[in-house]
Amino acid sequence: MNKGSYTFPFWIKTTLTFFLIFLYLGIYCQNNGVLTGRVVDKETSESLVGVNIFQKKDMTIGTTTDFNGHFSITLPKGDYTFTVSYTGMKSMNFDVSIVSGKTINRDIEMIPFSTDFKEIVIRAGKFDKSIESQTVSIEIMSPRLIDARNTTSVETILDMVPGLTILDEEPQIRGGSGFTFGVGSKVAVFIDNLPITAGDAGKTNWSLIPVENIKQIEVVKGASSVLSGASALSGAIYIRTNYPGIQPETKIKLHGGFYSTPLPPSTQWWNGVNYTTGASFLHSRQINKGRTDLVLGGLFSAATSYLGAPVPGPYVVEENDISDSDMANRKARFNFNLRHRSKKITGLDFGINGNIMYEKSSTVFAWLDDTANFYRAYPGAVLLSNNTTYYLDPFVNFYSNLGFKHEFTSRIMHTNNDANNNQSTRSLFVYNNYQFGRSFKNLGNLDLIIGVTSQYTHSYAHLYEASGSPSNYLWNTSVFMEIEKKIGSIFNFSAGVRLESYQMNDSIKDSKPIFRIGTSLKLGQENYLRASLGQGYRFPTITERYIKTTLGSFGVFDNPDLIPETSWNSEIGIKQGFKFANYYGFLDVAIFYQEYNNTIEYLFGFWDPTYEFAIAGFKFVNTGKSKVTGIDVSMNGQIKVSDKFMINTLFGYTYILPVTMQPNYVFTKDYNPGGSTDFSYETTSVNPKDNILKYRFLHTIKMDIETNYDRFSAGISLKYFSKIENLDKAIFDFEDATLGSGGSLQPILYRKYYENHNNGNVVIDARIGYTIGLRHKVSVISTNLLNRMYSLRPLKAEPMRNISLQYILSL
Repeated sequence: MNKGSYTFPFWIKTTLTFFLIFLYLGIYCQNNGVLTGRVVDKETSESLVGVNIFQKKDMTIGTTTDFNGHFSITLPKGDYTFTVSYTGMKSMNFDVSIVSGKTINRDIEMIPFSTDFKEIVIRAGKFDKSIESQTVSIEIMSPRLIDARNTTSVETILDMVPGLTILDEEPQIRGGSGFTFGVGSKVAVFIDNLPITAGDAGKTNWSLIPVENIKQIEVVKGASSVLSGASALSGAIYIRTNYPGIQPETKIKLHGGFYSTPLPPSTQWWNGVNYTTGASFLHSRQINKGRTDLVLGGLFSAATSYLGAPVPGPYVVEENDISDSDMANRKARFNFNLRHRSKKITGLDFGINGNIMYEKSSTVFAWLDDTANFYRAYPGAVLLSNNTTYYLDPFVNFYSNLGFKHEFTSRIMHTNNDANNNQSTRSLFVYNNYQFGRSFKNLGNLDLIIGVTSQYTHSYAHLYEASGSPSNYLWNTSVFMEIEKKIGSIFNFSAGVRLESYQMNDSIKDSKPIFRIGTSLKLGQENYLRASLGQGYRFPTITERYIKTTLGSFGVFDNPDLIPETSWNSEIGIKQGFKFANYYGFLDVAIFYQEYNNTIEYLFGFWDPTYEFAIAGFKFVNTGKSKVTGIDVSMNGQIKVSDKFMINTLFGYTYILPVTMQPNYVFTKDYNPGGSTDFSYETTSVNPKDNILKYRFLHTIKMDIETNYDRFSAGISLKYFSKIENLDKAIFDFEDATLGSGGSLQPILYRKYYENHNNGNVVIDARIGYTIGLRHKVSVISTNLLNRMYSLRPLKAEPMRNISLQYILSL
């Protein structure tokens, strides 16, 4: 400091700054008026969230509607023409005269340009915003396809989402992971903002999701840990359920079908009919004079598995006590939603949701061989389980007219899984989330959310005794903050931070802050540019660290030294709404770059130096650095030829280039009979030439076209997966070891199949339906229409053709 000079303390300068700002705002507001109003859908009278309202001559002057459809703009006195724009609705203009010191109210009713193709408000970004306002890539799946494709488990419909692949029940977004039998998923899955993943294994329980009551599905692509928690290393899936409208609704669905004789016919292992059957129901209504919402739903399904029981060779030592009838699957589920809106306190609602399910299932980890027994299981590689799971979800929400809201949600979930091969587990999962949201109108509609989350998992399983005890726990707490600011009606900015803290048992602890930023810019009518940068973080699960078990000749080995994996993701994308004659739709293109550190992979190797526990098997290991670059294209639309003739279209293409950044990095060693192996990408890959990561499809295409004419509907779906470029070399080594056992071990056969059939796969599904009157619909649905014999991951046969008859009664 110079002699004689004086610097004001920071608090004085801050106070003076705020005083001058408030003085300016006070003078400014005296010469201004206010335009307020509410925007609703003219056909349903529902509030529209995120509607753009901007001055026609100056798009920087404007605002968007809040979660109740309300808007407010402070303007100098004068005459204005405003444009009201919302994707999926017809844009409109209105004139208004602003008077100093006066509030002018203008309520607006918007008309959909197509009653069957409306834009959807989403919450995956924490704020209730229309999709064009989002700063990350999000795909929306409406419930239309769920019934049309006879969906009994939600992962089968998710596999139609561009950029998302469900590989053996494991969700993968943009090549963010290989395959791990679903354990330690890098994609978080939520029902009504509550996680549905098993706490001990980090595996999504798809069977629990009430497919009969889905309002919409939102798939967030790219690192989403700030928005969705640590599990969302490469993305997140949000499933929203429906609450009743004014009129009660009841829907009953029945279906029955069978698997066709596979090609070639010599691979058929069953006699008679290999059937599938099921039923579901949904009833929703408002009671208590419209203040209470009640939803009841349920499902039952039964099927003889398309995969038969093991039939070991004559000299195989492995015992087999599993019959074909043991492979059958059964499931029964009942769920309810109950929500009450307070009469005394405006904006207060509270309630409880619940779900209980019993499931008998068979899971096959490897085929018996790659020819005549393609559809039979390998000895010991079958998991038979009887699973009972239930959860209760109490919640309280308070929405204030002042622009703030409090939300508290909780989930208590208990799972008892009785399984063969000493793989039974019991777990308790408790999840709590509180968040506060506030919209600051005086700061130009700045939106703020602050929250805290806790997750506690306690697991009891002999599978995890490698920790020193069958009893293990995992505790996670996190705090997060997200802000979003719209500048005028053309620019949107969002930023967030999250602090994650973990503790496993009494010894393993870790914490990490993660950040994200994103922007979107309206370039023109229905044209939006977005960019985002976000970090990801995932802590290893109890299963990944401590599982130790055998599956026939296979083993699964523990790794207590696993460390968390991290990532960061960047993308730039553009969303364009279009209209060509009677064809309305949206084209979305995104270019992305993802980088992973300490990547956890599920690798095959010879991990037992004594070969007594198991000759070879799988183990979770940190493999170093990797990156994925690519492009994601999706286009959804509708052709409205007339009121009776419409065509719905869905198209998606994803290209990824997943490569290791450390091909020669030695991350572990195994005990190969041919000599101890330094495990690096280079030494463990079948095809290391281009550094391509294992078990990835570089190209995927998803398509669906549905035609509706009067009472008839017909649709066809197509999925294309390019060939797997690379896999674990140890699978071939294990094949050699089993072939050299003299018949005491069932041979693992995969090399010839990989060399002769790894050329990519096209899968086509088809459906046709007819609506009878107002309440009945009958459909015939076929999956794998061409009855292709194919495999998407090593040693796993995918289903042959299935043909089903479906009946829906709507009351």
